[in-house]
Amino acid sequence: MKYTQLGRTGLKVSRLVLGTMNFGPQTDEADSHTIMDAALDAGINFFDTANVYGWGENKGRTESIIGNWFAKGGERRDKVVLATKVYGNMGTDGEVWPNHDKLSALNIRRAVDASLKRLRTDHIDVYQFHHVDRDTPFEEIWQAIDVLVQQGKILYAGSSNFPGYKIAQANEIAARRGGTIGLVSEQCLYNLAERRAEMEVVPAAREYGLGVIPWSPLHGGLLGGVIRKQAEGGRRASGRAADTLKDAKAREQIQAYEDLLDKHGLEPGEVALAWLLTRPGVTGPIVGPRTAEQLASAVRAVELELSEELLAGLDEVFPGPGPSPEAFAW
Repeated sequence: MKYTQLGRTGLKVSRLVLGTMNFGPQTDEADSHTIMDAALDAGINFFDTANVYGWGENKGRTESIIGNWFAKGGERRDKVVLATKVYGNMGTDGEVWPNHDKLSALNIRRAVDASLKRLRTDHIDVYQFHHVDRDTPFEEIWQAIDVLVQQGKILYAGSSNFPGYKIAQANEIAARRGGTIGLVSEQCLYNLAERRAEMEVVPAAREYGLGVIPWSPLHGGLLGGVIRKQAEGGRRASGRAADTLKDAKAREQIQAYEDLLDKHGLEPGEVALAWLLTRPGVTGPIVGPRTAEQLASAVRAVELELSEELLAGLDEVFPGPGPSPEAFAW
Protein backbone atom coordinates (compact mmCIF):
# COMPACT_ATOMS: atom_id res chain seq x y z
CA MET A 1 0.00 0.00 0.00
CA LYS A 2 1.12 3.54 -0.70
CA TYR A 3 0.58 6.44 1.69
CA THR A 4 0.33 10.21 1.43
CA GLN A 5 -0.25 13.21 3.64
CA LEU A 6 -3.87 14.22 4.20
CA GLY A 7 -3.87 17.65 2.62
CA ARG A 8 -1.54 20.08 4.37
CA THR A 9 -1.45 18.04 7.59
CA GLY A 10 1.24 15.72 8.90
CA LEU A 11 -1.27 12.85 9.00
CA LYS A 12 -0.28 9.89 6.81
CA VAL A 13 -3.14 7.98 5.21
CA SER A 14 -3.42 5.17 2.66
CA ARG A 15 -4.16 5.96 -0.99
CA LEU A 16 -7.37 3.95 -0.63
CA VAL A 17 -10.07 4.79 1.92
CA LEU A 18 -12.27 1.99 3.23
CA GLY A 19 -15.91 3.02 2.93
CA THR A 20 -18.29 1.41 5.41
CA MET A 21 -21.72 2.56 4.24
CA ASN A 22 -22.75 -1.02 3.40
CA PHE A 23 -21.88 -2.33 6.86
CA GLY A 24 -25.23 -3.18 8.41
CA PRO A 25 -27.66 -2.57 5.53
CA GLN A 26 -25.96 -4.95 3.04
CA THR A 27 -23.09 -6.61 4.91
CA ASP A 28 -23.66 -8.28 8.27
CA GLU A 29 -21.40 -7.62 11.25
CA ALA A 30 -19.27 -10.75 10.90
CA ASP A 31 -18.53 -10.12 7.22
CA SER A 32 -17.94 -6.43 7.94
CA HIS A 33 -15.31 -7.37 10.53
CA THR A 34 -13.68 -9.74 8.02
CA ILE A 35 -13.48 -6.95 5.43
CA MET A 36 -11.97 -4.52 7.94
CA ASP A 37 -9.36 -7.10 8.98
CA ALA A 38 -8.51 -7.71 5.31
CA ALA A 39 -8.25 -3.96 4.66
CA LEU A 40 -5.87 -3.53 7.58
CA ASP A 41 -3.82 -6.51 6.39
CA ALA A 42 -3.59 -4.83 2.96
CA GLY A 43 -2.26 -1.67 4.57
CA ILE A 44 -5.42 0.44 4.32
CA ASN A 45 -5.38 2.63 7.44
CA PHE A 46 -8.05 5.23 6.54
CA PHE A 47 -11.64 4.19 7.39
CA ASP A 48 -14.64 6.39 6.60
CA THR A 49 -18.13 6.24 8.09
CA ALA A 50 -21.00 8.54 9.18
CA ASN A 51 -23.35 8.72 12.11
CA VAL A 52 -26.40 8.17 9.86
CA TYR A 53 -25.06 5.00 8.21
CA GLY A 54 -27.29 2.05 8.91
CA TRP A 55 -30.15 4.28 7.71
CA GLY A 56 -33.78 4.44 8.78
CA GLU A 57 -34.47 2.94 12.17
CA ASN A 58 -30.92 1.51 12.17
CA LYS A 59 -29.08 4.84 12.03
CA GLY A 60 -25.83 4.50 13.92
CA ARG A 61 -25.59 0.76 13.29
CA THR A 62 -22.52 1.09 11.08
CA GLU A 63 -20.59 3.02 13.73
CA SER A 64 -21.55 0.34 16.27
CA ILE A 65 -20.22 -2.41 13.98
CA ILE A 66 -16.92 -0.56 13.70
CA GLY A 67 -16.85 0.01 17.46
CA ASN A 68 -17.33 -3.70 18.11
CA TRP A 69 -14.45 -4.41 15.74
CA PHE A 70 -12.19 -1.97 17.59
CA ALA A 71 -13.16 -3.69 20.86
CA LYS A 72 -11.58 -6.93 19.62
CA GLY A 73 -8.20 -5.36 20.35
CA GLY A 74 -5.07 -6.23 18.43
CA GLU A 75 -4.21 -2.51 18.12
CA ARG A 76 -7.06 -2.13 15.64
CA ARG A 77 -7.97 1.37 16.82
CA ASP A 78 -4.37 2.53 17.03
CA LYS A 79 -3.71 1.49 13.42
CA VAL A 80 -6.78 3.20 11.95
CA VAL A 81 -7.28 6.84 10.97
CA LEU A 82 -10.98 7.09 11.76
CA ALA A 83 -13.27 9.52 9.95
CA THR A 84 -16.97 9.96 10.60
CA LYS A 85 -19.56 12.62 9.76
CA VAL A 86 -22.22 14.82 11.31
CA TYR A 87 -25.25 16.59 9.80
CA GLY A 88 -28.19 14.22 9.25
CA ASN A 89 -31.09 13.80 11.63
CA MET A 90 -30.47 10.84 13.93
CA GLY A 91 -34.07 10.41 15.04
CA THR A 92 -35.50 6.97 14.27
CA ASP A 93 -39.16 7.94 14.51
CA GLY A 94 -39.21 9.88 11.25
CA GLU A 95 -39.52 13.21 13.02
CA VAL A 96 -36.89 15.93 12.96
CA TRP A 97 -36.76 17.26 16.50
CA PRO A 98 -35.26 20.79 16.69
CA ASN A 99 -31.46 20.83 17.12
CA HIS A 100 -31.05 17.11 16.40
CA ASP A 101 -29.50 17.63 12.98
CA LYS A 102 -27.24 19.96 10.98
CA LEU A 103 -24.26 21.87 12.39
CA SER A 104 -25.37 23.95 15.36
CA ALA A 105 -22.91 23.92 18.25
CA LEU A 106 -25.52 22.03 20.25
CA ASN A 107 -25.96 19.26 17.70
CA ILE A 108 -22.22 18.95 17.01
CA ARG A 109 -21.59 18.44 20.74
CA ARG A 110 -24.42 15.90 21.02
CA ALA A 111 -23.46 14.06 17.83
CA VAL A 112 -19.77 13.72 18.74
CA ASP A 113 -20.55 12.16 22.10
CA ALA A 114 -23.05 9.74 20.53
CA SER A 115 -20.58 8.71 17.81
CA LEU A 116 -17.78 8.17 20.33
CA LYS A 117 -20.05 5.90 22.35
CA ARG A 118 -21.04 3.81 19.32
CA LEU A 119 -17.48 3.68 17.99
CA ARG A 120 -16.15 2.68 21.42
CA THR A 121 -13.25 5.08 21.23
CA ASP A 122 -12.17 8.27 22.99
CA HIS A 123 -11.49 10.33 19.87
CA ILE A 124 -12.30 10.77 16.18
CA ASP A 125 -9.38 11.55 13.91
CA VAL A 126 -11.24 13.38 11.12
CA TYR A 127 -14.68 14.78 11.94
CA GLN A 128 -16.48 15.70 8.72
CA PHE A 129 -19.44 17.98 8.01
CA HIS A 130 -21.66 15.77 5.83
CA HIS A 131 -23.33 18.70 4.08
CA VAL A 132 -23.42 22.49 4.04
CA ASP A 133 -25.58 23.99 6.79
CA ARG A 134 -26.92 27.23 5.34
CA ASP A 135 -28.42 28.29 8.68
CA THR A 136 -25.34 28.05 10.93
CA PRO A 137 -22.45 30.54 10.62
CA PHE A 138 -18.96 29.12 10.46
CA GLU A 139 -17.99 31.22 13.50
CA GLU A 140 -20.32 29.02 15.55
CA ILE A 141 -19.18 25.81 13.88
CA TRP A 142 -15.49 26.56 14.49
CA GLN A 143 -16.15 27.55 18.09
CA ALA A 144 -17.73 24.13 18.66
CA ILE A 145 -14.88 22.35 16.85
CA ASP A 146 -12.24 24.25 18.83
CA VAL A 147 -13.77 23.06 22.09
CA LEU A 148 -13.83 19.45 20.89
CA VAL A 149 -10.19 19.64 19.79
CA GLN A 150 -9.22 21.07 23.18
CA GLN A 151 -11.14 18.24 24.86
CA GLY A 152 -9.27 15.70 22.74
CA LYS A 153 -12.47 14.32 21.22
CA ILE A 154 -11.50 15.16 17.63
CA LEU A 155 -8.20 15.98 15.92
CA TYR A 156 -9.10 17.38 12.49
CA ALA A 157 -12.21 18.70 10.70
CA GLY A 158 -13.19 17.96 7.12
CA SER A 159 -16.07 18.69 4.78
CA SER A 160 -18.22 16.60 2.48
CA ASN A 161 -20.28 17.73 -0.50
CA PHE A 162 -19.13 21.35 -0.12
CA PRO A 163 -18.99 23.69 -3.13
CA GLY A 164 -15.74 25.53 -3.72
CA TYR A 165 -16.94 28.83 -2.31
CA LYS A 166 -17.95 27.20 0.98
CA ILE A 167 -14.52 25.60 1.32
CA ALA A 168 -13.01 29.06 0.87
CA GLN A 169 -15.47 30.69 3.27
CA ALA A 170 -14.93 28.06 5.96
CA ASN A 171 -11.16 28.34 5.88
CA GLU A 172 -11.05 32.13 5.62
CA ILE A 173 -13.21 32.40 8.74
CA ALA A 174 -11.05 29.80 10.48
CA ALA A 175 -7.95 31.84 9.63
CA ARG A 176 -9.51 35.06 10.97
CA ARG A 177 -10.39 33.33 14.24
CA GLY A 178 -6.80 32.21 14.73
CA GLY A 179 -5.76 28.99 16.42
CA THR A 180 -8.09 26.97 14.17
CA ILE A 181 -6.55 24.84 11.44
CA GLY A 182 -9.78 24.82 9.43
CA LEU A 183 -10.86 22.16 6.97
CA VAL A 184 -8.18 19.61 6.06
CA SER A 185 -10.18 17.44 3.63
CA GLU A 186 -13.14 17.49 1.25
CA GLN A 187 -15.11 14.38 0.38
CA CYS A 188 -16.87 14.85 -2.94
CA LEU A 189 -18.50 13.02 -5.84
CA TYR A 190 -15.69 12.65 -8.36
CA ASN A 191 -14.91 10.00 -10.97
CA LEU A 192 -14.26 9.58 -14.69
CA ALA A 193 -17.95 9.93 -15.54
CA GLU A 194 -18.57 12.83 -13.14
CA ARG A 195 -15.82 15.42 -13.36
CA ARG A 196 -17.62 18.64 -12.42
CA ALA A 197 -15.58 18.77 -9.20
CA GLU A 198 -12.60 19.77 -11.35
CA MET A 199 -14.16 23.19 -12.03
CA GLU A 200 -14.36 24.61 -8.50
CA VAL A 201 -14.19 22.02 -5.72
CA VAL A 202 -10.80 20.50 -6.49
CA PRO A 203 -9.13 23.87 -7.23
CA ALA A 204 -10.48 25.31 -3.97
CA ALA A 205 -9.33 22.25 -2.04
CA ARG A 206 -5.84 22.48 -3.51
CA GLU A 207 -5.62 26.24 -2.88
CA TYR A 208 -6.51 25.79 0.80
CA GLY A 209 -4.53 22.60 1.35
CA LEU A 210 -7.39 20.12 1.66
CA GLY A 211 -6.99 16.50 0.67
CA VAL A 212 -9.65 15.45 -1.85
CA ILE A 213 -11.44 12.17 -1.02
CA PRO A 214 -13.64 11.09 -3.95
CA TRP A 215 -16.76 9.08 -3.16
CA SER A 216 -18.49 6.77 -5.67
CA PRO A 217 -15.27 6.28 -7.68
CA LEU A 218 -17.03 3.71 -9.90
CA HIS A 219 -20.11 5.94 -10.24
CA GLY A 220 -22.49 3.43 -8.74
CA GLY A 221 -20.87 0.52 -10.61
CA LEU A 222 -21.09 2.19 -14.00
CA LEU A 223 -17.29 2.20 -14.38
CA GLY A 224 -16.80 -1.35 -13.15
CA GLY A 225 -17.39 -3.15 -16.45
CA VAL A 226 -21.16 -3.19 -16.08
CA ILE A 227 -22.00 -3.90 -19.75
CA ARG A 228 -19.56 -6.79 -19.99
CA LYS A 229 -20.83 -8.26 -16.72
CA GLN A 230 -24.40 -8.16 -17.97
CA ALA A 231 -23.38 -9.87 -21.22
CA GLU A 232 -21.65 -12.60 -19.22
CA GLY A 233 -24.74 -13.17 -17.09
CA GLY A 234 -23.31 -11.49 -14.03
CA ARG A 235 -24.88 -9.03 -11.62
CA ARG A 236 -27.23 -6.63 -13.36
CA ALA A 237 -26.85 -2.88 -13.04
CA SER A 238 -28.98 -1.13 -10.45
CA GLY A 239 -29.50 2.38 -9.11
CA ARG A 240 -27.49 5.12 -10.82
CA ALA A 241 -25.83 2.70 -13.23
CA ALA A 242 -29.12 1.21 -14.44
CA ASP A 243 -30.68 4.64 -14.89
CA THR A 244 -27.69 5.89 -16.86
CA LEU A 245 -27.60 2.89 -19.20
CA LYS A 246 -31.18 3.60 -20.28
CA ASP A 247 -29.83 6.60 -22.16
CA ALA A 248 -28.47 5.48 -25.54
CA LYS A 249 -25.73 8.12 -25.67
CA ALA A 250 -24.54 7.32 -22.16
CA ARG A 251 -24.54 3.60 -22.88
CA GLU A 252 -22.45 4.22 -26.00
CA GLN A 253 -19.95 6.16 -23.87
CA ILE A 254 -19.65 3.36 -21.31
CA GLN A 255 -19.26 0.82 -24.11
CA ALA A 256 -16.42 2.92 -25.58
CA TYR A 257 -14.78 2.96 -22.14
CA GLU A 258 -14.98 -0.80 -21.79
CA ASP A 259 -13.74 -1.32 -25.36
CA LEU A 260 -10.73 0.93 -24.69
CA LEU A 261 -9.75 -1.05 -21.61
CA ASP A 262 -10.29 -4.37 -23.39
CA LYS A 263 -7.77 -3.13 -25.95
CA HIS A 264 -5.25 -2.52 -23.15
CA GLY A 265 -6.11 -5.73 -21.29
CA LEU A 266 -7.15 -3.89 -18.13
CA GLU A 267 -10.02 -4.21 -15.67
CA PRO A 268 -12.44 -1.24 -15.79
CA GLY A 269 -12.90 -0.92 -12.02
CA GLU A 270 -9.17 -0.94 -11.36
CA VAL A 271 -8.54 1.68 -14.04
CA ALA A 272 -11.28 3.96 -12.66
CA LEU A 273 -9.57 3.91 -9.26
CA ALA A 274 -6.07 4.25 -10.71
CA TRP A 275 -7.19 7.25 -12.79
CA LEU A 276 -8.35 9.07 -9.66
CA LEU A 277 -4.96 8.44 -8.07
CA THR A 278 -3.35 10.37 -10.96
CA ARG A 279 -5.51 13.44 -10.33
CA PRO A 280 -3.84 16.44 -8.65
CA GLY A 281 -4.99 16.95 -5.08
CA VAL A 282 -6.60 13.53 -4.64
CA THR A 283 -5.68 11.80 -1.39
CA GLY A 284 -7.48 8.56 -2.20
CA PRO A 285 -10.89 7.34 -3.35
CA ILE A 286 -13.37 5.65 -1.03
CA VAL A 287 -13.93 1.98 -1.85
CA GLY A 288 -16.76 -0.07 -0.38
CA PRO A 289 -15.99 -3.72 -1.12
CA ARG A 290 -18.66 -6.35 -0.47
CA THR A 291 -16.21 -9.24 -0.93
CA ALA A 292 -12.53 -10.03 -0.38
CA GLU A 293 -11.97 -10.17 -4.16
CA GLN A 294 -13.38 -6.67 -4.61
CA LEU A 295 -10.99 -5.44 -1.94
CA ALA A 296 -8.06 -7.19 -3.64
CA SER A 297 -9.01 -5.59 -6.96
CA ALA A 298 -9.05 -2.15 -5.34
CA VAL A 299 -5.62 -2.73 -3.80
CA ARG A 300 -4.21 -3.74 -7.21
CA ALA A 301 -5.33 -0.37 -8.57
CA VAL A 302 -2.83 1.42 -6.31
CA GLU A 303 0.06 -0.22 -8.14
CA LEU A 304 -1.43 0.22 -11.62
CA GLU A 305 0.51 2.57 -13.88
CA LEU A 306 -1.58 4.20 -16.62
CA SER A 307 0.23 5.09 -19.84
CA GLU A 308 -0.03 8.54 -21.40
CA GLU A 309 -1.79 6.90 -24.35
CA LEU A 310 -4.43 5.39 -22.08
CA LEU A 311 -4.89 8.62 -20.12
CA ALA A 312 -5.45 10.48 -23.38
CA GLY A 313 -7.95 7.85 -24.47
CA LEU A 314 -9.85 8.17 -21.19
CA ASP A 315 -10.02 11.94 -21.68
CA GLU A 316 -11.51 11.37 -25.12
CA VAL A 317 -14.22 9.10 -23.75
CA PHE A 318 -14.87 11.22 -20.65
CA PRO A 319 -13.75 14.79 -21.39
CA GLY A 320 -13.43 16.93 -18.30
CA PRO A 321 -14.97 20.39 -18.02
CA GLY A 322 -11.63 22.15 -18.36
CA PRO A 323 -10.08 24.72 -16.02
CA SER A 324 -12.11 27.35 -14.24
CA PRO A 325 -13.13 30.02 -15.22
CA GLU A 326 -12.37 29.22 -18.87
CA ALA A 327 -14.72 26.23 -18.78
CA PHE A 328 -17.75 28.45 -18.32
CA ALA A 329 -16.52 31.94 -19.18
CA TRP A 330 -15.70 31.41 -22.88
